[in-house]
Amino acid sequence: MQKPPDHAYPTHWEADVVLRDGGTARIRPITPDDAERLVSFYEQVSDESKYYRFFAPYPRLSDRDVHRFTHHDYVDRVGLAALVGGEFIATVRYDRINDQGLPAKNPEDDQAEVAFLVQDAHQGRGVASALLEHIAAVARERGIRRFAAEVLPANSKMIKVFTDAGYTQKRTFEDGVVRLEFDLEPTEQSMAVMRGREQRAEARSVQRLLAPGSVAVIGTGRAPGGVGRTALRSLLDSGFTGRVHAVNHAFPEGMQRLHPEDVPAVRTLREIPDPVDLAVIAVPADHVPDVVRDCGEHGVQGVLILSSGYAEAGQDGRERQRALLRQARSYGMRLIGPNAFGLINTAPDVRLNASLAPRMPGAGHIGLFTQSGAIGIALLSGLHARGPGDGGIAGISAFVSAGNRADVSGNDLLQYWYDDPDTDVVILYLESIGNPRKFARLARRTAAVKPVVVAKGARHNGTAPPGHAVPTVRVPDSTVAALMRQAGVIRVDTVTELIDAGLLLASQPLPAGPRIAILGNSESLALLAYDACLTEGLRPQRPHVLPSAAAPDDFRAALAEALSGDGCDAVVVTAIPWVGEGAAVSPGDSEGAALAAALRTAAAAHPEKPVTVVHLAMDDLAETLAAPEPAPQSEPASAQSPGPAVPAGDETARRPADPAPASAGTPQIPQSPQGPPNRSRPLVPPGPPPTLSGRPQAPAREAEANTPPRPRRAPLRIPAYPAAERAVRSLAEAVRYAAWRREAAEPGRVPEYDDIQEAAAGADIERLLGRLTPDAPTGRSVPVPPQDAEALLARYGIHTRPVLPAPDPDTAVRAAARLGYPVALKTTAPHLRHRADLGGVRLDIAGEAELRRTYSELTDFLGSPEELRPVVQSMVPRGVDTVIRAAIDPAAGAVLSFGLAGAPSQLLGDIAHRLIPATDREVSEQIRSIRAAPLLFGWRGSQPVDTAALSELLLRVSRLVDDHPEVVGVDLEPVVVAAHGLSVLGATVRLAPAPATTDLGPRRLPVY
Repeated sequence: MQKPPDHAYPTHWEADVVLRDGGTARIRPITPDDAERLVSFYEQVSDESKYYRFFAPYPRLSDRDVHRFTHHDYVDRVGLAALVGGEFIATVRYDRINDQGLPAKNPEDDQAEVAFLVQDAHQGRGVASALLEHIAAVARERGIRRFAAEVLPANSKMIKVFTDAGYTQKRTFEDGVVRLEFDLEPTEQSMAVMRGREQRAEARSVQRLLAPGSVAVIGTGRAPGGVGRTALRSLLDSGFTGRVHAVNHAFPEGMQRLHPEDVPAVRTLREIPDPVDLAVIAVPADHVPDVVRDCGEHGVQGVLILSSGYAEAGQDGRERQRALLRQARSYGMRLIGPNAFGLINTAPDVRLNASLAPRMPGAGHIGLFTQSGAIGIALLSGLHARGPGDGGIAGISAFVSAGNRADVSGNDLLQYWYDDPDTDVVILYLESIGNPRKFARLARRTAAVKPVVVAKGARHNGTAPPGHAVPTVRVPDSTVAALMRQAGVIRVDTVTELIDAGLLLASQPLPAGPRIAILGNSESLALLAYDACLTEGLRPQRPHVLPSAAAPDDFRAALAEALSGDGCDAVVVTAIPWVGEGAAVSPGDSEGAALAAALRTAAAAHPEKPVTVVHLAMDDLAETLAAPEPAPQSEPASAQSPGPAVPAGDETARRPADPAPASAGTPQIPQSPQGPPNRSRPLVPPGPPPTLSGRPQAPAREAEANTPPRPRRAPLRIPAYPAAERAVRSLAEAVRYAAWRREAAEPGRVPEYDDIQEAAAGADIERLLGRLTPDAPTGRSVPVPPQDAEALLARYGIHTRPVLPAPDPDTAVRAAARLGYPVALKTTAPHLRHRADLGGVRLDIAGEAELRRTYSELTDFLGSPEELRPVVQSMVPRGVDTVIRAAIDPAAGAVLSFGLAGAPSQLLGDIAHRLIPATDREVSEQIRSIRAAPLLFGWRGSQPVDTAALSELLLRVSRLVDDHPEVVGVDLEPVVVAAHGLSVLGATVRLAPAPATTDLGPRRLPVY
């Protein structure tokens, strides 16, 4: 049994968590200094809750009780508390016991009794569930494998906490008490439960920020202008449906209204009699702590801090930012910023513009998150230019610009938008990723139900914004991009590409394949589109060129013909102003409006295929296509017809939830007659009614977090682009994303291998770390000696060819005789390792005489044996030399890499990467994705190699790193893949103590 010296306080057990209602709490170990807090907490617990805890009336704690509940050794006896505002709201403790239920005396006892107590005012917030996750993780760390709990039958809430956790359980009833026993080893069900709770809680916390009932702008200037007054004007001009208060301690005493805005004006929050849900803070950084304290004491749910002077201002500012975050979370509040640009919610029952944006964006179905205020302005402006007004093609559902993102980040918005019925497409501009493993997990899950488009700034080492505390990136940006694509993320490079891709995905269905029809009245423009399709890897058909004087009816007929063809998955329409005699449109109509109507008519008849338009000098065409189609005046819209448009705020556009998919987290793309997801044409029946927050309550919010929403049917709009390359690039991204969705609908699996010895490998790693790390620098990994590395790899069925040292010719001869000729003589000096081109590797040595001669040549030309460190190894069947690596990157997580050894990987960077754990499908794609892959599959008549054995080896390496976070590096080079089987000729392993917390542990908010 491990026992820390002097009962060291385990700081890594401290965590901030989001509760079921969206508020936050602090979880930490209980210490002797908490005696008064414990007594105060207990006094506020009802007699009924005390009875359920102690099975008898227990009105107060004795001094002995207080001492016992506050003094722990953090090994056999552990207590955790959840705090809000510095006070306890719940506690949990375990005591290690033996098989008879008595206090444990034997270090091998691995069972503990656990008990909870939650303040009545905080019951129902999910506090006990969060505490159970954390106390279970603590117990596993301390060698406890099973919990036991005794609960009175009437205490149904506590029984539900245990039974809903997803652990393997045993339940008995004796002497009027329910006894529950459950293993603490995480199961697939327990992880799903934890992830579902995390998603619902974090989504709810964002919803509270985006849909407040009341907003206070703190720091509103007395004169027009300034940040606070600008934020107040934005709120009022947007038509915010809630209450607004102006707060400034410099307002004159007795002032009740701020003019000309005519809003209530107060000097402090304490003067506001009603609850305040969101505080917009625009005061100097030195005054922010006092304001946040007032907000916490007033019960504010969240704060938006526009003030600057934090981490972007240097180390002092960074410490100020961390203190600010601790303060906000201590009161259970979420924080956007500091140095934020603001947030916007276009829902008709909210109409919130708590930002510095000069205008309220149009309502639509694009969710937009940025870390940069400048990029936020550019995106909002660009979207407005492409489709202004509610219901336009470029309308947004919500916008958040988080600035230094000390708390709320892109991960939180992914949790919210995952099942938000008003968001069809997620657009993210990121300059840093604070929790990359969680981002990859959330992005993959969200991308399975709606597109996620990402542009990342600061892509190179050392370029992260000064306000962001982020892990150091060790892998190149191309690797990060490849890993994002694996997670289904659509990665683009510029703000323009963000808008281009977002508009197409928000307005068009996903294409069923890469076959593209091209038509238009300009041969040159059509050829540009054709070339762009080939460049993007699409399969364009020969362009259908219409006469330069073609009328709108000609376009309509040509588009209808293209869409009805079986060999077409999408259509690119190119258009230039008509040239020729005679009127091509009716009097009073513009060319663009007439052509837009014709294209809409044809597209509406085939809602399952996407259409995009390329135009030159026809801005009215783009404007008309981007606007909602005007509804007929004669009769209302039919739910079965694709015709009239529906305003973006209309509740008929709400989307109910689908039944759970066959494969959780990776649902199939519905192939109904109405088309696949993101089809914004025919209507669906009305969804659930709106809630008090102004948004409809999504049924998926109450179900498991992996239940996806159904696609909405919205007005028919067609994206238009001023350049063929931009239109085709966006279409190509949609094609690739649709292919990923189809593959994700049938996910691969992580195979189980009977010969893997996970427990024995864990024991080996613990022993090696104890032996190797005491002398290593803190935080650094250590190399595993070759023989130990071979033994560890063998635990996972990865067998390396024996290598025998050859410090002199006689030893080399004895080694060769032991291994059997033919053999290879290789140097292991770092500068010559794997360098056959420099003569450091000699192959096919057939006998003793040749071996002695080769040894002499090697040492004569390259250096002494002490410098070269030669080894002897038996020859293996000829094949293709490959390299397999696995490493833990702080910015990307655990990464599995594969390439051909030598020049392809080292000189050309031809390496494929996948996130760990990799599935059999992902590994198969990884092997085929490198440019040199034809060498593995019989290029120019050569014999194909055993890629099945190669896939298995990659999967075994992935399992090793995934099962044991202490394994931070594995390098297999070369791996010679022959026609039948493969041989691992060289292997290195690096170990480091496992991180205190990982994304697989209990849910917690990050601290940057």
